[in-house]
Amino acid sequence: MEEDEEAPGRRAGGGRALSGQWADAAAARPRTTERHITVHKRLVLGFAVSILALLVVTMIAVLLSVRIEECGAAAGAGDPAAAGRAGNGSAPPAGARLNQPHLLGEPPREGDGDAAPAEADSEENGEHPPPWTLPRLPGHLRPLHYNLMLSVFLENFTFSGEVNVQVECLRATRYVVLHAHRLRVEAARLAEDRLAGALRVAGFFLYPQTQVFVLVLNRSLEAQRSYNLKILFHAPIENELLGFFRSSYVLYGERRFLAVTQFSPTHARKAFPCFDEPIYKATFKISIKHQATYLSLSNMPVETSVFEEDGWVTDHFSQTPLMSTYYLAWAVCNFTYRETMTKNGVVIRLYARPDAIRRGSGDYALNITRRLIEFYEDYFRMPYSLPKLDLLAVPKHPYAAMENWGLSVFVEQRILLDPSISSISYLLDVTMVIVHELCHQWFGDLVTPVWWEDVWLKEGFAHYFEFVGTDYLYPGWNLEKQRFLTDVLHEVMLLDGLASSHPVSQEVQQATDIDRVFDWIAYKKGAALIRMLANFMGHSVFQMGLQDYLTIHKYGNAARKDLWNTLSEALRKVGKFVNIQVVMDQWTLQMGYPVITIMGNETTDNIVGISQEHFIYDLDVKTKDSGLGNNSYLWQIPLTIAVGNTSHISSEAIIWVSNKSEHHRISSLTEGSWLLGNINQTGYFRVNYDIRNWKLLIDQLLRNHKIISVSNRAGLIDDAFNLARAGYLPQNIPLELLRYLSKEKEFLPWHAASRALYPLDKLLDRTENYNIFNEYILRQVASMYLKLGWPTNNVDKSFVQASYQHEELRREVIMLACSFGNKHCHQQAATLISDWISSNRNRIPLNVRDIVYCTGVSLMDEDVWEFIWMKFHSTTAVSEKKILLEALTCSDDRNLLNRLLNLSLNSEVVLDQDAIDVIIHVARNPHGRDLAWKFFREKWKILNARYGEALFMNSKLISGVTEFLNTESELNELKNFIKTHEEGSAASFSRAVETVEANVRWQLLYKEELFQWLRKSLAH
Repeated sequence: MEEDEEAPGRRAGGGRALSGQWADAAAARPRTTERHITVHKRLVLGFAVSILALLVVTMIAVLLSVRIEECGAAAGAGDPAAAGRAGNGSAPPAGARLNQPHLLGEPPREGDGDAAPAEADSEENGEHPPPWTLPRLPGHLRPLHYNLMLSVFLENFTFSGEVNVQVECLRATRYVVLHAHRLRVEAARLAEDRLAGALRVAGFFLYPQTQVFVLVLNRSLEAQRSYNLKILFHAPIENELLGFFRSSYVLYGERRFLAVTQFSPTHARKAFPCFDEPIYKATFKISIKHQATYLSLSNMPVETSVFEEDGWVTDHFSQTPLMSTYYLAWAVCNFTYRETMTKNGVVIRLYARPDAIRRGSGDYALNITRRLIEFYEDYFRMPYSLPKLDLLAVPKHPYAAMENWGLSVFVEQRILLDPSISSISYLLDVTMVIVHELCHQWFGDLVTPVWWEDVWLKEGFAHYFEFVGTDYLYPGWNLEKQRFLTDVLHEVMLLDGLASSHPVSQEVQQATDIDRVFDWIAYKKGAALIRMLANFMGHSVFQMGLQDYLTIHKYGNAARKDLWNTLSEALRKVGKFVNIQVVMDQWTLQMGYPVITIMGNETTDNIVGISQEHFIYDLDVKTKDSGLGNNSYLWQIPLTIAVGNTSHISSEAIIWVSNKSEHHRISSLTEGSWLLGNINQTGYFRVNYDIRNWKLLIDQLLRNHKIISVSNRAGLIDDAFNLARAGYLPQNIPLELLRYLSKEKEFLPWHAASRALYPLDKLLDRTENYNIFNEYILRQVASMYLKLGWPTNNVDKSFVQASYQHEELRREVIMLACSFGNKHCHQQAATLISDWISSNRNRIPLNVRDIVYCTGVSLMDEDVWEFIWMKFHSTTAVSEKKILLEALTCSDDRNLLNRLLNLSLNSEVVLDQDAIDVIIHVARNPHGRDLAWKFFREKWKILNARYGEALFMNSKLISGVTEFLNTESELNELKNFIKTHEEGSAASFSRAVETVEANVRWQLLYKEELFQWLRKSLAH
């Protein structure tokens, strides 16, 4: 669905009374007949003196009059189906909980809410299904304003609330349907305005199947009229990761609690009844009552605080602009803060544990946030929309961060940073998460996707701007042109090359479908497509288009076609006429990506053949799956191309490739010159060449690699390894290409090589001949390892000012050397660990601590493991805690790995969000892969209950545990496990099976070919 389609609802003419099976169930009335009336009359005459009998008669008379009125209304409303079923006395549908109407503020009358659930009658005679059974809200009503009052009780982890919603009726209806899930609704009423009396309510119930609350009225609401809906409710503050949940930390030996929200994508409904779809934007006025020892935060600043004598305070927050429910937020905690202010007067505060604030762990994040807000205001030509922005660092959170408007929530590991013990890579992680969330204040919060099928409209932009924004902070790091390739483009192409991939825009029907669109396809492919678009449009025109898009749609919703139209218009303004929608629909509505093959023509001068096909790792799938093998996949591809020789490379030309196969004349193509496609890897596709051209490129890299740009050197490495893995290239080509690395002094190609070697290493690390592969890689690394050496631990020197490229290159080479068993690297790591243990002073250089910890745990005895375990418990620095925990997974001792796996599920020892990383890192260890796989299967019910609803978490876990399984027996174990445990994670398990099948296939087809070439190469 592109837009919020109106779901079919009841006909307006039949809206005055409950029809069909609901006619009786709504008020739980007894059946009444004329004969019963006669009997009762006799009883009344005979026992006129009895007060009890008089009360009985009165009740029956009232019930009878209402029953006759409703049946008459239904029969007279022009709905013969409803009239024909008027006598049907079915109970509410399965799962529904129906409540008698009662006055707000009064306790329910005895028997309220006790109607027993029963199966709903099927909708007969072609009538539409009841609106509460639809996967989307029916669209009869839209919220205009919420007034939400909450009382938070952290002593018993509960909260209660009252929400008043001003709604506009768009189409006549007798049912008020909005979201509510796992809430206990105490009372509900509806009135035309604050002064008028309440409308008569037949009943209300919760319908868990679609997570909605339904208020049933005695007559229809009128279109184009506004009404006030009031609901009282309460619920527990759960010890989980979604909705309104609790967390804790220890300060001075005392455990302290806090409560915080995580509503995206569909969990606001767990905290208050609401219209929980992004299209339903409204304003919000929030009040939170809590104990005075705590403070409360929300999207807007506190307007007033009312203190009460009993130690409670109520904070009343300013009204929000128009916004969706998923980025509404609040928190109750006893944190402290530091603050700064932008040049335009936006107050920025960072809230965290008092000890972290005192240490200054939040200062870095606070300072870059101020600069980034000013950067985005300038880039988008759109001021930040709220008077303040709070950054909240919490111990437990399902994601790195959440972009709630004016109250962004971060897990501590992604925002707190102590420069004295944090590496460059940790600094980069923290920086990019903050850049990402701040971009969402515009893309997501100010302009919101119409529906979740286009979640990439916010996540793709935020992911792309991680690199643009970080380049603003650190211009010399050049991330958008370099690190983007390895960390985004190359990574997502691995996933998108599977037959089980999906389009970046995919249809979403219901809440259960929403989780699957939040994956790396939306984030990383979305970002890669945006980068490709910016490059072929030109960055200045692209920026102008984004400014227009935000101006047109601010405080509203937008779909992808709105973006395409605005960008096409931006091109027209500079005299270029390109229909962006026609080009980009092929990239967003088709899954996967093309591989371009450039073939030199030896008979005709300067003519080359260029073809495109859908790149798939398992080529056999194309023959099995007619949908993949029917050649229907076509893209309009902006192919940039250049011609080079031993001393020179031409300027790039652009060729738009739109057919399966084309021929193009390339000027200056001579004997001995080579072709290079996808200049600087701005396009989202792979490039293959004939073997002659590959050999010319390899020869060029060995002679003078600097003729080819750093970005293309990295791109050639990644394309070669992946084309070989999929069977498009012989296995020796990528390994021959690596021979030039001993001369490579730039970080990016080394990083690309390291990432490309990693999956190959995992395919081979349990084979008999692994040492041959190991030896070959060590030979390629040896000379550069000796040249670069180890860093010194100069704590006084600010690591931010260190040469990023040089330090990251040294780190990459040391990691490869230690991972593949370089003796000097192992000795150095052991010496550094031993020095730390003996002196209790950690002098290990910051940028390689994780490598040293892991290598030391792997090589040394159990005492080292126990020492790292002790340090993990004692440190309070979140960056250090993270790498210490990961180091424990590097042990060769299977007993220690099993012990760690079992401890990972203890929330008091390992935070919920970190347990997944423990299991995945054990699975990456060849000594623990089978242990993690066994643990995953045995504990699946616990893991699925804990992480099943949290975006990414289950898919990350399933992928991490299975991606390097590569034997027939492991594949069979996976398939057998899925048969009984697939519920809720079908897409992730489907990807896992395809990945393991590809691993097994590679072992059968290509392993021996690779080892034969390696033996021959090592013999020379």
